Amino acid sequence: MSHPVQIKNALISVYYKDNLEPIIHELSRLGVNIYSTGGTETFIRSLGAEVIAVEDLTSYPSILGGRVKTLHPKVFGGILARRNFESDEQQLAQYEIPEIDLVIVDLYPFEETVKSGAGQADVIEKIDIGGISLIRAAAKNFKDVVIVASKDDYIELGEILKTQNGKTTIDQRRSFAQRAFNITSHYDTAIFEYFNQDEQLPVFKQSIQKSQTLRYGENPHQKGVFYGNLDAMFTKLHGKELSYNNLVDVDAAVSLIDEFTEPTIAILKHTNACGIASRSFIKEAWIDALACDPVSAFGGVIIANEEIDADTAREINKIFFEVLIAPAYTDEAVQVLREKKNRIILIRQPVELPLKQFKTLLNGVIEQDKDLVVEGPDQMRTVTEKQPTEQELKDLFFANKVVKHTKSNTIVFAKNNQLMASGVGQTSRVDSLKQAVIKAAEFGFDLNGAVMASDAFFPFNDCVQLAAEAGITAVLQPGGSIKDQDSIDMANQKRISMVMTGVRHFKH
Repeated sequence: MSHPVQIKNALISVYYKDNLEPIIHELSRLGVNIYSTGGTETFIRSLGAEVIAVEDLTSYPSILGGRVKTLHPKVFGGILARRNFESDEQQLAQYEIPEIDLVIVDLYPFEETVKSGAGQADVIEKIDIGGISLIRAAAKNFKDVVIVASKDDYIELGEILKTQNGKTTIDQRRSFAQRAFNITSHYDTAIFEYFNQDEQLPVFKQSIQKSQTLRYGENPHQKGVFYGNLDAMFTKLHGKELSYNNLVDVDAAVSLIDEFTEPTIAILKHTNACGIASRSFIKEAWIDALACDPVSAFGGVIIANEEIDADTAREINKIFFEVLIAPAYTDEAVQVLREKKNRIILIRQPVELPLKQFKTLLNGVIEQDKDLVVEGPDQMRTVTEKQPTEQELKDLFFANKVVKHTKSNTIVFAKNNQLMASGVGQTSRVDSLKQAVIKAAEFGFDLNGAVMASDAFFPFNDCVQLAAEAGITAVLQPGGSIKDQDSIDMANQKRISMVMTGVRHFKH
C-alpha cells in the first residue's frame, strides 16, 4: 500500500446515522479510540461501544445551544497535524493532542430545510459551521487523515476497515477528500443561492450533484454528460438510455407540451414540432399530429399530455420513433409498445423545472429567464379592418404556442387545433413562409381558412401577401417593425385579419 496510515483515533459527529452501526462495530474491533458529541455520542453508547466525549478531550463544554462544540485546537490540531513534521509532532505531545486519523462528519440538512418552506430563523440554524470546518480540515490533510463526509460512503469505508484492518492508502484518502470537497462546495453554493435570491450579486454559480455519462455528445467524437436526476423526472418502461440528442429533443418536447391543457400529442425532430394536434381524444390527436408531416415523424420524439391507451399505442406502433413520453400508459399499451426494442418509453413524473436557462458561450456563460409567456386572444390587438373570427382567434392562440417553441426564423400554419405546416430555422422570414407553403402542399393540406403565426415582426409586406395568396385568412405577429403599416395595408388589401401581440418569441 502507498503511504499507509493506520487508523488509531476517530472523530464521529453526524446528523444522519443510517448505516453507521457497522462502522462503529468495525472501529471497536480494531481498538480505535472514538471521539464524539451530542446525539452521535449517545447513539454510539447505545451500541455498547466505548466512546470519549469531545468535551472530555477539550475540557470545554458544548456552548451556545450546541453552536460551538468541536471548534477547538485539541480537535483541529489532531486533524491538521502533519505526521512527517517533527515540529507538529512535538506540539501535539506538548499540548496532549491525539492524532485523529479518521473523521466521519456530515452537514446539517440546509437544502432540505429551505425546500420545506421553513422560516429564515430555522434555515439559518441549518448553516453548518463546525461540520464543514472539520470536513475541510480533514480533506486538506488527506495525506494523513481519512474524511468521510457522506453516509453514501459508509459501505466503502466499512470494506476498507474490514479488509485492510484499519489501514488506508493515499489513493483512498485522496478519493475521499475529493468527494468531501465536492460536498462542501455544493453546500456553500446552496447557502449563497439562498442569500442571493434577489440576484443583487450578479455571479454565476451552479452545483448539481448527480450526473449520467452519455454514450457520446451531439456527435460520436464528442463526450457527453448529463448533470441532473433523470430518474426523478422519468420512469423508463422500455429501451436504452437517452442520448445527448434525445435529451435535447425531450427538453424541447416537454416545454412545448406544457403549453396545452386539452388532449395533445406532439412529434418533434431536432427540437422542432413536425406534427402537433389537440383533440377530444388522445388517439385522434395522434392521427392528426402524424398527418402534418409523416415523413419527418420517422425517428422522432413523441410526447403526450394524457394517458396512452392500447388503441393509440397500436397506431403509434406503426412508425419508427426514438422516444415516447406520456404521463401514464395502460398495461396493454405498454405490452404493445414493447414489441420493438429500439425505442425508449418514458413516464413523465411531476417535477418542478428550472426558471432559468444558461449555456456556455465564448469565454463565459449566458443566462436568461425562460420564455414562460404566451399571448392568448386577450393579448391580441387587431390592427386591420377585418376582425378575426372566434375560431381564428383560437387557431392563432394554438399557432402562437407552437411558433414560440420553433427555431427562428419561423412561420407556422394552423387550423382547427392542428399544425398544418411550418417553416423553421431559415435566414429570412419569407423563406420560412415559402417552406411552410411547400410543406403544406406536399402533405395535402388546404390552407384556405388557415391562420399564420410569426415569431417576430415582418420587415416587409411580402410575407403577408404570399400568405394571403396561399389561403391564409388571419395572421399573428408581435409587431415592432418601422414598416408595420406596410404589412397592415397589405392585409387590408387582401381582406385578411391581422393581430399584434407586442411580444417576440425568438428561439435560437
